Amino acid sequence: MLFVIVITLYPFVYVASMSISDPRNVINNSVWLWPKGFSLEAYKRVFDNPDVWRSYYNTLFYTVVGTAVNVAMTILGAYPLARRTFFLRNQIMVFIVITMFFNGGLIPMFLLIKNIGLYDTRWALILPAAVGAYFIIIARTFLQSLPESLIESAKIDGANDIYILYKIILPLSMPIIAVLSLFYAVGHWNSYFSAMIYLSDSSLHPMSLYLVKILIQDSDSMVKGMAQDINRTMYSIQIKYALIIVTVLPILFVYPFLQRYFVKGVLIGSLKE
Repeated sequence: MLFVIVITLYPFVYVASMSISDPRNVINNSVWLWPKGFSLEAYKRVFDNPDVWRSYYNTLFYTVVGTAVNVAMTILGAYPLARRTFFLRNQIMVFIVITMFFNGGLIPMFLLIKNIGLYDTRWALILPAAVGAYFIIIARTFLQSLPESLIESAKIDGANDIYILYKIILPLSMPIIAVLSLFYAVGHWNSYFSAMIYLSDSSLHPMSLYLVKILIQDSDSMVKGMAQDINRTMYSIQIKYALIIVTVLPILFVYPFLQRYFVKGVLIGSLKE
């Protein structure tokens, strides 16, 4: 386990060290673990760039709104499929599982997004991925572990399905909701391919796509104003490391707070009554 921890943490430590080391040590490749020298100029230039803040806002919007839509649609889909009294649940599950192995392809999906008016809008990254088949299966397995007697008692008291879902099922489903939120949020935060396909307006691009453009292309836009070419070269390299840290760090801090729900949700979801 110590060996796994070391090889897992080393890339993060290396990137963090490169982002705060002296730029001359960065360009000389003399940093291999701990920082050498100290400089926050790369972070200053990252946060002074308005494109970074705009991309951050877009990423937060896609993550928060997208995760809310994902969790709501997943629970609404999994709840009736978990009910033993729903006579079509097995047939519908077959159709859901089929979508995990077959799809229409990228070109038909692009034409669909364009024809229904979602192209170059924020909803192009949210509505087409509103629910995942795999997560419906996970949520359904968890909801099946809840005692059926709770629902039957609520039915006897006159509660309808919406009231049962809101007042009984959801409070008992917080572990699986935390699991779904974590998976969906990480997916939205790291997603860049859909934005690259469906968003031509750069003002709508998320942080992950902006990071891809900086890493693959260049970061000259952040080193404008530097007179010497050597300074531009040094900081353009270091800015890439700083941008990686800025992009990864927020979602990395969220995981420890949801980890206990993640473990509990997976364990409960794997048991059957």
